[in-house]
Amino acid sequence: MATAYDMGQEVLIKTVSEKGLSVREAAIRPYSGHTGMISDYHWIEPPSGQIFYLYTVRIGDTSKEIVLYEDEIEAVY
Repeated sequence: MATAYDMGQEVLIKTVSEKGLSVREAAIRPYSGHTGMISDYHWIEPPSGQIFYLYTVRIGDTSKEIVLYEDEIEAVY
């Protein structure tokens, strides 16, 4: 299975709803709506056999990086 995003690709961090924030959502909420660049990616393959990709995203022009699931970002065209 190929990755949805490539190294160096610009992405938008999706907006997190404020209703019922989980700990994870609360942690990424400050970055919602910001753009960043894919600097690395990894995958996990649980026993079910489905592959999940995790992307390291460098936020804007800063050195701050966060790890996000594929469904938490979208491509910027």
